[in-house]
Amino acid sequence: MPASITLSQISWATPDGRPLFSNLDLSFGAERIGLVGRNGVGKTTLLKLVSSDIRPESGTLSVSGSLGILRQSVQVAADVSIADLFGVTDALAVLRRAEAGEATADELASADWTLPARIAAALGRTGLDAEPQTPLAALSGGQRTRAGLAALVFAEPDFLLLDEPTNNLDREGRAAVIALISGWRAGAIIVSHDRELLENMDAIVELTSLGATRYGGSWSHYRERKALELAAAQHDLADAEKRISEVARKAQATVERQAHRDRTGRKMAAKGGIPRIMLGGMKERSETTGGDNARLAERLRAAALDEANAAREKIEVLQPLSVRLPPTGLSAGKTVLRMEGVTVGYRPGDPVIRDLSFDVTGPERIALTGRNGSGKTTLLSLITGELKPWAGTAAVITGFAMLDQKVSLLDPSASIRDNFRRINPHSDENTCRAALARFMFRADAALQTVSTLSGGQLLRAGLACVLGSAPPPLLILDEPTNHLDIDSISAVEEGLSAYDGALLVVSHDETFLESIGIERRLELAGGDLVG
Repeated sequence: MPASITLSQISWATPDGRPLFSNLDLSFGAERIGLVGRNGVGKTTLLKLVSSDIRPESGTLSVSGSLGILRQSVQVAADVSIADLFGVTDALAVLRRAEAGEATADELASADWTLPARIAAALGRTGLDAEPQTPLAALSGGQRTRAGLAALVFAEPDFLLLDEPTNNLDREGRAAVIALISGWRAGAIIVSHDRELLENMDAIVELTSLGATRYGGSWSHYRERKALELAAAQHDLADAEKRISEVARKAQATVERQAHRDRTGRKMAAKGGIPRIMLGGMKERSETTGGDNARLAERLRAAALDEANAAREKIEVLQPLSVRLPPTGLSAGKTVLRMEGVTVGYRPGDPVIRDLSFDVTGPERIALTGRNGSGKTTLLSLITGELKPWAGTAAVITGFAMLDQKVSLLDPSASIRDNFRRINPHSDENTCRAALARFMFRADAALQTVSTLSGGQLLRAGLACVLGSAPPPLLILDEPTNHLDIDSISAVEEGLSAYDGALLVVSHDETFLESIGIERRLELAGGDLVG
């Protein structure tokens, strides 16, 4: 029986009672599906439903075939290795004992001598050069993502469920993952905002507040079809609204003509000469005609309203994200950040960064680049004071704010609103609400607990709290586009383009870096600055 996933009449609501899916119908076969939609619309939730991490409130879900699941972050314990992730630790131990002449007869009979080559092939398909015994804790976030994806490929599931698989990956890693997906011939459901990856899909499924819609073909084809459908729906809505106005205009004209006839009849009756029985008939006919006209007008109006509502149902009413930053007043000659001869690491004698020196002066826009594991996160920890240098000095000479990949400046147990007031203690309630509204957290949405937010919503909340009131002269962003939907990325690009402070950005998204006007690149390689 062919592998398949079928969702029928699925309904599910968030813990606070907000309906996310209602009577959702979807089916997937041996195809690569890109799952897209705005932040918070339920993309990750849909993957959790398919993987049985959560249960639907109603409806049925059927999965025929095996699943391989890659979540947004690969959680690791200190003693877990790549071999553990692959589930081959014991099998590799048997091979080692066999090579040393210590294996039992039963172990020799079950030994899989192809295992090392198959592990190496799986790691190679994701561009990861590492040994099976390598601890996952020693890998960067991007390297762990590649290791997790390699483990899935090794297991050869019928379906891959991938949640933002190119997040945190350097250029080489992204290229390897895109190549892997391009050649994948089984099923795959991939949540992503990576346009290059989405170009390799067989179909796009868009989730909106209206439900799910499938578009055959790649990302470009989806965008073309979506634009045509929206234009058609907007045209239908305009026509329906025009008909509503026309019905109202004609109904008013009919009422006015009937009123004119009634006034004429009353004047004639006042002059006399018309028998009373005829006057009664005229009045009755007038009332009947007026009632018939009103009922006809109401029927026409109701039909036009139904057409308008049907057109509106095809258009998701979206309130765009707006990022407008007040000026910081940072002068061109002011030194913002200074690193002099810095060396630092986590284990004595094994520095991650060696003798690093650079300055940031005035409103410079700098991209911090390098392969996964090159020391970018370590450098950010130095700048923010989380790490102390072994040698040299690291000094931030102005106010700054940093948004790391986990948005750890937010208290997960507090609401977005309370986080904003804590981070911006001088802002009043009106300023707080206005700032949050610009980042699409209006009214009760601002009262959501941070721990309940999706990845994209979490990043928007962090941006709102840092940028919504008085942005600092130095802004440090670590992979800011990782969890944002494409429309939100565009809005952030527009806002940062107008920002007059200094920017230090870690990102592998070249389109984003170009859009925000990066002026200088600092590339780390093996703990050294090469650019």
